[in-house]
Amino acid sequence: MKQLNKLQTIVFLLGGALMVVGAGCFVTGWMQHIMCWVFLVGAVMFAVMQSMQTYEGRNVTIRRLRRIMSLADILFILSGILMVDTAYHFLLPLFRNSTGDGYYNYIQFVYNKWVVLLLVAAILEVYTTHRISSELQKES
Repeated sequence: MKQLNKLQTIVFLLGGALMVVGAGCFVTGWMQHIMCWVFLVGAVMFAVMQSMQTYEGRNVTIRRLRRIMSLADILFILSGILMVDTAYHFLLPLFRNSTGDGYYNYIQFVYNKWVVLLLVAAILEVYTTHRISSELQKES
């Protein structure tokens, strides 16, 4: 695995910390309109730095795990976007229609669904991180 340089590592760790702080404060209700952006910025920083950590080897298992890790990064960013939507409701106009049930569809399909994406992304991230480290140990 290609290692990140010192600045990239700091950005990577700062992104992870911003994600934790943003999600924690958002859930507790403290400054939600700001913390959703903190989470989204942290998710983007985390995902970009993790995508710079490439694998140049030929191990098919590690390549597959890296693709799964990329999916987790996308889910982190989508989770941040949905968190911003939970705070600002910018997707609500897309659900408005003439029958009047658009608000209920929005609540059913979009509102607070960031939690599900965040949970799936976190599980995938933990799984792939541990599997990649064990595969790299086997390789060396």
